[in-house]
Amino acid sequence: MAAKIYTNKDATLVTIKKKTLAVIGFGSQGHAHALNLKDSGMNVIIGLYAKSKSRAVAKKLGFKVMDTADAVKAADVIFVAVPDTKIAAVYEKDIAPYLTKGKTLLFSHGFAVHFKTITTPDDVNVIMVAPKGPGHTVRSQFVDGKGVPGLIAVHNDADGKAKKIALAWARGVGCTRAGVFETDFKEETVTDLFGEQVVLCGGASALVKAGFETLVEAGYQPEMAYFECLHELKLIVDLMNESGIAGMRFSISETAEWGDVSVGPKIINESVKNRMRKQLKEIESGKFAKQWIAEADGGCKNFNKIRKEEAKHQIEKVGERLRSTMSWIKQKKMAKGAAQASYVSASK
Repeated sequence: MAAKIYTNKDATLVTIKKKTLAVIGFGSQGHAHALNLKDSGMNVIIGLYAKSKSRAVAKKLGFKVMDTADAVKAADVIFVAVPDTKIAAVYEKDIAPYLTKGKTLLFSHGFAVHFKTITTPDDVNVIMVAPKGPGHTVRSQFVDGKGVPGLIAVHNDADGKAKKIALAWARGVGCTRAGVFETDFKEETVTDLFGEQVVLCGGASALVKAGFETLVEAGYQPEMAYFECLHELKLIVDLMNESGIAGMRFSISETAEWGDVSVGPKIINESVKNRMRKQLKEIESGKFAKQWIAEADGGCKNFNKIRKEEAKHQIEKVGERLRSTMSWIKQKKMAKGAAQASYVSASK
């Protein structure tokens, strides 16, 4: 049975119109949710720690900024928009002590709740609204009168209104303009981590680098390797995004399509799927979460070391030089900067 798609007709802002909505954190998702809800006519306050650099930014955008604990006390709905590995500390110090019956905790990712880095009370609603896009896209699409698709989930329905609040928030940030799907905290968390690690980020970047290295090691020009293994990837991904895999194959040459269907399964074969299955088990068991939390608690020493090493890869140096010759990429960066600047004017 096909999943129900919730749209504007299924959600009403009346549900949260008279409530105080606190956004804890003002990063990628936090600033987008706050601005979109503000433009939707909601009463939004921002909760930040005392020395946060985001305080000045949020104030300039017209928000009332409070210490995190004070924002939690004042709010009816509290959106925890801080990084996964920081949630536990913030929650224990500034959120949990001030949660009272009838309040609603909201997340845009289920990591902390699903992996039990925090414990939520039974008399508080615990919900999720997860736009399927980065914060700047959530904001820019809203400003353009559109929206990005989103997910909602209810982990605890303390007062019987949790789902309605989730749908109202989804409408306030623009997700119901595009369509909202219902899931649960486990499914969202596991599938999100799996997709990032195995396909979208980890899988794609490793595949691109392996292809680049194979061509260069065989004596081909790094520039040619960059174009064939990285630059043109966007063209293929855009076709898949717009028309699916079959639509992409319809648009490419027959030679490319035959190479796709006859060679692709030799590269991404059953042994790769077996390693994917193993990684899925590590995500489901909480092993990945424990490793990541330990790395963050240890100051991200290994993480930062890998970041520096990866930035020195030949593909980065070749790509930087080639992209500098591509005027359309420069124009896109300028347009992105202008769009970010428009956040300020749009919120006034």
